[in-house]
Amino acid sequence: MTKKISPMLTLLALAVSAFAIGSTEFISVGLIPMLIQSFHVSLAQAGLTVSVYALGIMVGAPLMTLLTGQMNRHTLMLMIMGLFIAGNLLAALAPTFSILLAGRVVAALAHGIFMTVASVIAADVVAPAKRASAIAVMFTGLTVATVTGVPLGTMIGQLGGWRWSFIFISVIGVIGLVADYILIPRQLPLPSRATAKGILRVLKTPQLLLALLVTALGYGGTFVAYTYLSPLLETKMGWSAQAVVVILVVYGAMVALGNTLGGRWANAHPLPALLKMFVGLLVTLLVLTVTLHSQWLGLLTVLVMGFFAFMNVPGLQLYIVQVAEQQTPQDITMASALNISAFNVGIALGSAIGGQVTSQFGLAWTPLFGALMVGLSIVAKMGLIRLARPARRLINKFNHLGKLQV
Repeated sequence: MTKKISPMLTLLALAVSAFAIGSTEFISVGLIPMLIQSFHVSLAQAGLTVSVYALGIMVGAPLMTLLTGQMNRHTLMLMIMGLFIAGNLLAALAPTFSILLAGRVVAALAHGIFMTVASVIAADVVAPAKRASAIAVMFTGLTVATVTGVPLGTMIGQLGGWRWSFIFISVIGVIGLVADYILIPRQLPLPSRATAKGILRVLKTPQLLLALLVTALGYGGTFVAYTYLSPLLETKMGWSAQAVVVILVVYGAMVALGNTLGGRWANAHPLPALLKMFVGLLVTLLVLTVTLHSQWLGLLTVLVMGFFAFMNVPGLQLYIVQVAEQQTPQDITMASALNISAFNVGIALGSAIGGQVTSQFGLAWTPLFGALMVGLSIVAKMGLIRLARPARRLINKFNHLGKLQV
């Protein structure tokens, strides 16, 4: 008889793997000066280590979902972590810059499919009323890694060379692989077979298409300012480089807190909860435009931004799954994969807008443009709420008729 695995242990294994995978996405940001020196490339070329990775996730999430849709979930997670480890080891040992980029693409393919499959596994191992909280636990590893990965990777690179940063992430990946092997159930339900037509069905469903837009704009809005958080803290608020490292750690704790609470608040009714979260983020970014010249008020606002920044992630992922269950039940995994792509579209779009704002208007304008991006997501969110009302009335009507029959 197979021993039942505690859902919290399964979620912990997923969180460890998510930390490893999340760390590698932005780790090269802090390593760019070392990569320029090591491979004699330009700043723009070195920046490809970030953009190529994001592109790999955007393309890889739906593509890998098509290729692996009917694979056993336990086996698939082990394959994903093996691919992730191989990609980072290839980057660590790369003799040329082109091979380094190839390693980044391999790791990105693992990243996209991991977030897709791990979200579904997290939702499957708990009771329906706790699905958003379960996704939040899994995403805690990713969100903390997003914040702490750059300073941690930079520190390791400065101490032992940039190659050790990728080796370190590979070691965390091995720990995640072992945890997944032991703690993920062997016989999880398989989703319906993902097909290329499923992508079209998802994109032709108004609620799903609008939800993907909300994800890209609402999640990406933070990155207009977050991409330049270190310069904001140093040049506008007057914090030292050493203090910034400590601030980023505290910021990471705020991210983890917000992510956990956001999952709990989105469990029952994700749409109204997400609207409140986005309004909170919008107000915080607007306040930051005023307080960024004050050392302590600016710092407090930044920490509040961290609280709201990733709070929406579990609810966004849960809502996509819920709508897909109702409207395109054969495409649940594909809808989840496209939402992972939308997160990375948001990262790329927010970072690009931040770069243009910095060069055209100045660093101090990044929070305002981030707020504008979040504001557009709120408009789209209001459209989602309007679309959801008829479906909710129909469900309530059927529930009422069912009670009358009983």
